[in-house]
Amino acid sequence: MSVSLVDLPPAPRPSEPAAPPHGRTVWHINTTAHGGGVAELLRRAVPSHNAAGVPTKWLALGGDAEFFAVTKRLHHRLHGYRDPHGALGGDERRIYAATTRQLGAEVLGHLAPGDLCVLHDPQSLGLAPALSAAGVRVAWRCHIGSTDHASPEVRETWEFLRPYLDAPLRCVFSVDGYAPPGLRPEQCVLIPPSIDPAAAKNRALAPDEGAAALRAIGLETDPAGGPGPVRAGTATVLQDAPLPPGAEVVLQVSRWDPLKDMEGVLAAFAERIAPRRAAAHLVLAGPEPLDIPDDPEGAEIFARVHDAWLALPAPVRARVHLVKLTLKDTEGNALLVNALQRRADVIAQKSLREGFGLTVTEAMWKGAAVVASRVGGIPSQLRHEREGLLVADARDGGEFAEQVLRLLADEGLRRRLGDAAHRRCAELFLAERELADHYRLYQELRA
Repeated sequence: MSVSLVDLPPAPRPSEPAAPPHGRTVWHINTTAHGGGVAELLRRAVPSHNAAGVPTKWLALGGDAEFFAVTKRLHHRLHGYRDPHGALGGDERRIYAATTRQLGAEVLGHLAPGDLCVLHDPQSLGLAPALSAAGVRVAWRCHIGSTDHASPEVRETWEFLRPYLDAPLRCVFSVDGYAPPGLRPEQCVLIPPSIDPAAAKNRALAPDEGAAALRAIGLETDPAGGPGPVRAGTATVLQDAPLPPGAEVVLQVSRWDPLKDMEGVLAAFAERIAPRRAAAHLVLAGPEPLDIPDDPEGAEIFARVHDAWLALPAPVRARVHLVKLTLKDTEGNALLVNALQRRADVIAQKSLREGFGLTVTEAMWKGAAVVASRVGGIPSQLRHEREGLLVADARDGGEFAEQVLRLLADEGLRRRLGDAAHRRCAELFLAERELADHYRLYQELRA
């Protein structure tokens, strides 16, 4: 077990502090400094808090394989996903309780009574009783969930977490309806996630900047590149040949996770899109699985996608490109995602379950045409036929393919939906709004 302080560069100081200093440190605690939406939110929010005069630090928790296997099951179950391992029993409770108890003792070596602490997601909730008992004012932010509280997996998982839910003074949810039954009304807070438009992943790119980034990893034509795997520090690309000039690009950027259904996107493209759209290519991009220690499934899911790609007929395989992005170069990773999203003609998010879906938010900011599943927090961002196209049944590859083909064939529709998505993102899902929500939360914790 380990607890490490995440060291971040300072952010520019705003002209006016967003909130007055309160004399206590705000701590954010999660289980990884790299990979996934939570780490990305904290990487932006913590420096911004400090720049605004709110002393804030970030602790990343370590754990062993047993612990992360249990917490990954909790993650899937809170989405309502069927658990192939069966019920949560005494062994899982023992592993979770013992690990979070040990981590809690280590965390208390950093915190002081009266400090404010925001724990993120189920991995860290078990720390709440010990921190609260030590005089720390605790909130828990759950970025995942399901509105289907009748689901056996969802119900049983909330029962598993029930012993820890009374300790936080506030429980923060990303989507209205994610809060489980039994919480006190005043305990529940709604804070949708957001993106930073000035960050490397979202800032405007110079005319040739994005193309240069894609050429550097071999995804686009480069005289120094060639077919097959190309390694260039920030990414590994697996492909038979680079994207040809003028190719139509369908893109999904996600973790290699069964809930993101990268395999389903690949199958829909190979079976339904590629035969009907000769210029279309598919790019599936996700983090290097070995860089995310709290996600034990990543390597397995990537291997399955890779095997399915290898099994495609050669003409179809040549139109599919797999990209693994290293998390060891945060800025390089962010720039590549930005370049990929701006290069794409259609951005997909065919998730089977989704907590909120920040990749959708990123696409909206860039004015992209999006096809996404009507699951989790995605419908709270995109409205069907207004800012994007939503697939009613996340498992229906046929409906997904038809919506993608519709967008590829209609540039005017792509532009109309993309412009509307950008406006909605600017109104509801940018960082200033979320930071203001955080400051209100801190005031409530202090009250």
